[in-house]
Amino acid sequence: MAPGRKRAVPIRKWPAAERPRERLLRDGPTGLTDGDLLAILCRTGRPGSSALALARQLLARFGSLRGLDAAPAEALREIPGLGPAKIAQIKSAFEVGRRAQSEAKRPRGAATSSRAVYAFLRPLLRDRPREAFLVLLLNRRHAILDVCTVSEGSLAESPVYPREVLGAAQRGHAAALILAHNHPSGHPAPSPEDEAVTAELVAAGRLLQIPVLDHLIVGEAEYFSFADAGLIARYNAAFDRAWPRRG
Repeated sequence: MAPGRKRAVPIRKWPAAERPRERLLRDGPTGLTDGDLLAILCRTGRPGSSALALARQLLARFGSLRGLDAAPAEALREIPGLGPAKIAQIKSAFEVGRRAQSEAKRPRGAATSSRAVYAFLRPLLRDRPREAFLVLLLNRRHAILDVCTVSEGSLAESPVYPREVLGAAQRGHAAALILAHNHPSGHPAPSPEDEAVTAELVAAGRLLQIPVLDHLIVGEAEYFSFADAGLIARYNAAFDRAWPRRG
């Protein structure tokens, strides 16, 4: 069968040895192309076009798997052959992959290194198109108990309220917290607003005896740690001056 005609023939009519799903089950996923894997997710194409042709169209339109992941659902709805079910399957597959990758990078034992925490957070935050604010709930040994998303905002900001952060900490019985959010611009330098909300959350945590150990800002290829920069210590010192009896 000529390659040019294969695009118009449903995959179910291909020879079994050429079908992406059968190849994956027989040989494993590593030998499949990005288009093959997407075709398995799409399952079907549209009249006159196979699932593999649809997958290749998606990769051409959005440039890569990462570009497809970052594309909003509204953009995917513009592609003929993509309905709500296919879009949900594609988006959920990317999210499952992110969570699996993040689980594999979860710090073993205490989360005392900003680099280790960044490796854990990067799959969860780097490619989000909007700012999201996460809270890592830690036990007394500073091991990660859970991760909560407390806010999702726009391209430039994600409003955060101390009651939401501390409420998540209390519900999760956390002994300490690490804060995190992403900068969709790719640059992790903190804004004045980032510094202000971190200082506020450090003080609120001290009042409830749930210390904030760090706040990481995740960028494209690097991160900023408030603890490494000495800012968490500075905010704690400011709290001690303002509340000497609670120091």
